[in-house]
Amino acid sequence: MSSTFTASTGTPRFLVVGSKGWIGGMLATMLESQGKDVTRSLARIEDRAALVAEIEKVKPTHVLNCAGVTGRPNVDWCEDNKQATVRSNVIGTLNLIDVCYLHNIHITNFATGCIYQYDATHAMHSGNGFKEEDKANFADSYYSKTKAQVELLLEEYPNVLNLRLRMPVSDELHPRNFVTKISKYERVVDIPNSNTLLHDLLPASIAMAEASLTGIFNFTNPGAISHNEVLTLFKQYVRPDFSWKNFTLEEQALVIKAGRSNCELDTTKLVAALAKLGITIPEVHEAYAQCFQRMAAGTGLKSTD
Repeated sequence: MSSTFTASTGTPRFLVVGSKGWIGGMLATMLESQGKDVTRSLARIEDRAALVAEIEKVKPTHVLNCAGVTGRPNVDWCEDNKQATVRSNVIGTLNLIDVCYLHNIHITNFATGCIYQYDATHAMHSGNGFKEEDKANFADSYYSKTKAQVELLLEEYPNVLNLRLRMPVSDELHPRNFVTKISKYERVVDIPNSNTLLHDLLPASIAMAEASLTGIFNFTNPGAISHNEVLTLFKQYVRPDFSWKNFTLEEQALVIKAGRSNCELDTTKLVAALAKLGITIPEVHEAYAQCFQRMAAGTGLKSTD
């Protein structure tokens, strides 16, 4: 079988997989608001026959995959449900991508950048972020382990745009919003990380898909921001009476089952690709300030679930 992919040149027709979820729902709504031809998938990614039937019925030019499990209330769930995690995040994802490949369909896979951990080469506060070609070095959570393994297999599929999100944030305090999570914790660690501000990056993902870009992209706002910096901005713009406490990574390890990825991703490749599409995205501190101003005003990107 030839490992080739020919991008569609006709009017885009989108199929959003995982549209009942937080990000998938926002993405489908955004496409609809833009007047795009979009269908919300009803198939489960583990069910190959259902995927084939749906794709042959809808005949999409572009599939956007937001399906998968991250665990509720957090990734610790995956530690106790490893088979279910594999079924969705490995078997299901590969199922969908392979079906798209066999039907010559471009697929955008919303993945994760939580496959890295600061190390000697990519030290905290160094500004030297992990690049797309760097090998994963974090496997202290089963969720991250499955995601890293799938990435290696996706290299064989020329029809895939793989976007690595980290700690996604929307303009409302949705339960899946990173800000919602840390604002409800009794204590938080204070470590700089790359973050994905969905107001900035979801529209960019649509443009990248329409341009039929492929390969792996670190999909975050440029730069890194610490938990304390996020919560300071949250206090400034949204909740003036908010307060929080910190604890160390060692103290955090006592109350969680799975380790947590902490890293900065290099966005040079993303920024260059978006510039060619006429898109710029704000640095993460600026993006958060804008996000919290929209949140306080009740405007901006909201979920549908």
